[in-house]
Amino acid sequence: MTTGAMAGASRLPGDPPGGRRAVLVWSVGVSVYFVAVIFRTSLGVAGLDAADRFHVNASALSTFSILQLLVYAGMQIPVGLMVDRLGTKKVLTLGVVLFTLGQLGFALSPSYGMALASRALLGCGDAMTFISVLRLGTRWFPVRRGPLVAQLAGLVGMAGNLVSTLVLARVLHEVGWTTAFAGSALAGVVVLVVMAVFLKDHPEGHEPEPPAARSGGGPGFVREQIALSWREPGTRLGLWVHFTTQFPAMVFLLLWGLPFLVEAQGLSRGAAGDLLTLIVLANMAIGLVFGQVVARHHTARLPLALGTVGATAAVWAATLAWPGAHAPLWLLVVLCVVLGACGPASMIGFDFARPANPPERQGTASGITNMGGFIASMTTLFAVGVLLDATGDNYRIAFSAVFVLEAVGLSQILRLRTRAARRERERLVASRVETVHVPV
Repeated sequence: MTTGAMAGASRLPGDPPGGRRAVLVWSVGVSVYFVAVIFRTSLGVAGLDAADRFHVNASALSTFSILQLLVYAGMQIPVGLMVDRLGTKKVLTLGVVLFTLGQLGFALSPSYGMALASRALLGCGDAMTFISVLRLGTRWFPVRRGPLVAQLAGLVGMAGNLVSTLVLARVLHEVGWTTAFAGSALAGVVVLVVMAVFLKDHPEGHEPEPPAARSGGGPGFVREQIALSWREPGTRLGLWVHFTTQFPAMVFLLLWGLPFLVEAQGLSRGAAGDLLTLIVLANMAIGLVFGQVVARHHTARLPLALGTVGATAAVWAATLAWPGAHAPLWLLVVLCVVLGACGPASMIGFDFARPANPPERQGTASGITNMGGFIASMTTLFAVGVLLDATGDNYRIAFSAVFVLEAVGLSQILRLRTRAARRERERLVASRVETVHVPV
């Protein structure tokens, strides 16, 4: 990201200045998200090891990720409210402390129960990172750069996933469970120190309006923030776009991809790891493209999201229906490239919620949107685990759950799209009229 790309040519009145300092501060915040994603996805490369270590079956193994995502999803609205009221730095600090303790606890857990508690703690801390980073971007960069900044944040998160698949997987098999996970927890300590020194919530002269000026605070403020955010069709459309696009790749990377490729497709662990890496690399490349396209052509948001859903469903159907025991390698490569588009497509959900809400509700609206994909991922993780146990590890039946969730989400997107577009046009016209009549 160049400084010029973030700076003032595209600024609107009242926009943050962007520039080099904005890039520096945002980079510090996004480094926290980078570490959080490493910790979040670390189980994805250790699923088979975890099953052996804790002597659990597929359903119990999926409970690790389900509980982690349950906590994550459940925390999104509270975190959004916290960010709106307390600011980014305080929320990120708490998040780093929690997810670092969770990763360390997972490393040292002697039992399945303690390991579950550690993943829940990790999920709680992880939940505080992405919404905070989105808020940081809106406070430091011009509005027009919002889609690109959000996609870049997602790209950095996928780089964290890349560290899990390339680095942590190898370290795990070289030094063992405890050393690998405990050593990785040191990254949390490093970003905590860097954040304490360099992170700032907003540039000088762009302080947000205090919450007390908008509301009396307390439960009334909370109810009002949630109700007003949810009332906007753009917020709900953003949630369902995130719901429908994110989960196929999340489920694959977070837990079931490696077992599917090794046990169902007959690949070696090394080859399976390479395909997981391909998903991450495709995600990063496609994220840059999606960010540029949406920033320049706002009307491309829905076609990109719907196209990703359609492509994902088509390639999954071809993979699962392929005659014979194993799908060909070229089809698995295509599947992984298409899954790489799921993360960038899910970021488009925030591009529906962002213009639908004023600055003081951005955290809450982003939290509502971010719940979508993680609820879908949690549901699918559970369904796949149960179906695997019920069918004797029949992955074709188990992964058919993907189509059910996509159908539910697609129906809601189609239902809300017209209403959200109409409301967005109304807000745009109102903002232009307001700008024309500003007294001088």
